[in-house]
Amino acid sequence: MSENLYINGEWVEPANGKYYPSYNPATHEVVGEVADGREEDMKKAIEAADAAFEEWAGLTALERADYLMKCYDKMKERQDELAELMTKEQGKPLHEAKAEVNGAADFFRWFAEEARRVYGETIPASAKNKRIKVIKQPVGVVVAITPWNFPQTMVTRKVAPALAAGCPVIVKPAKQTPLNAVALFKIFDEVGLPKGVVNLITTDKSSTISNEMFSNEKVRKITFTGSTEVGKMLTREAANQMKRVSMELGGHSPFIVFEDADLDKAIEGVMQSKFRNAGQTCVCANRVYVQKSIQKEFEQKFIEKVQKLKVGNGLEEGVQIGPLIDGAAVKKQIEQVEDAVSKGAKVIIGGNQTGSQGSFYEPTILSNVKDDMKITHEETFGPIAPVITFETEEEVIQRANNVKYGLAAYYYTQDFSRSIRVQEKLDYGVIGLNDALPAVPQAPFGGMKESGVGREGGHQGLDDFLETKYISMQI
Repeated sequence: MSENLYINGEWVEPANGKYYPSYNPATHEVVGEVADGREEDMKKAIEAADAAFEEWAGLTALERADYLMKCYDKMKERQDELAELMTKEQGKPLHEAKAEVNGAADFFRWFAEEARRVYGETIPASAKNKRIKVIKQPVGVVVAITPWNFPQTMVTRKVAPALAAGCPVIVKPAKQTPLNAVALFKIFDEVGLPKGVVNLITTDKSSTISNEMFSNEKVRKITFTGSTEVGKMLTREAANQMKRVSMELGGHSPFIVFEDADLDKAIEGVMQSKFRNAGQTCVCANRVYVQKSIQKEFEQKFIEKVQKLKVGNGLEEGVQIGPLIDGAAVKKQIEQVEDAVSKGAKVIIGGNQTGSQGSFYEPTILSNVKDDMKITHEETFGPIAPVITFETEEEVIQRANNVKYGLAAYYYTQDFSRSIRVQEKLDYGVIGLNDALPAVPQAPFGGMKESGVGREGGHQGLDDFLETKYISMQI
């Protein structure tokens, strides 16, 4: 069955009549087909969203919140169905997919609550005959561009705050996981969101719709999750019309284990951070810094845990590591390991492509890793953990900060004073202190440096969808 575009409250065929397949990365079998949208389709979606803006923004916050809660309830009802589709199309193990569906739904619940808390201000005037107030209003039509690694969470994390603020949305999902977005839009259709408030443009080639997105003045904001390189390009193009942007971009997270840490908890943390979604997360541990005095004990415990990981199709019982998204991702793992080994690193477990079919790579630990290796400054997006030793707190903070990224960082220590010093010195937007899974809907998520601008989640997640208007009144 071929899935169509969703524009102005209807499922419509693409203007060119073409569709493209979506594949299961575990088997390379076709999961389904989706519409291959183009410029004309994007234009129609923008027109529909713009036409819906005034009425949607004019609803009360409670009315918008009710729609969001209906989306939340439907997602919870269909958790198993949505999770199975995610595993088939994206590859992550089924238990991880179910957790993602729950987390994705939670953004609707959170922003349904926050919709009623878009507060203004009354400011004391400097003249007796004046009054000053500040109000916040929705920015307008939003284009949301989402990645494949969290194909439902990344949609709801953008759509929910936009709708809560009063903005209509056009979603352009990653070409690798369009069916997950289609499934969510079927829910949006069922709950009766007004025509044009949400629109879906799937495409096999983003460049074919980008000109309309950039040139159409009715688009007032672009929100994107993906690579730093693409994020920079989007920001440059958006600047021509001063469109608002939110950019959640690349990361290269340090995971620091100090000698005073609870080692078992640190090992548990690095397993969660590094191998969740087969290492295909922008906040996963990319560099594992271990204080020299505990290196041997840490590596031994780490090996024991990694040996027990089961690799395979995410639909199979007990699988903990699914496939990478495609062959290019596997190739990147091979290249990074070869580069590291050529410069003196040692593979202490794993290090090979695996499986007779699908895009699988073994969970891998590298030891004796040095700062001149590609893996220490290029995103891996796979199940490879490079272990790097350090001597002092000052040294590891300097090395941890010595990358262009600043999305997330983790460190394990039981020293209270050290815990305060390190969190203040790490140049990252999200910090996990003895916590490998810090992302939650009620907290602001986003990066520093070249990891982006803006925040998603928390009450801060509404800010980028709102304009601040100052009104001075003489009476």
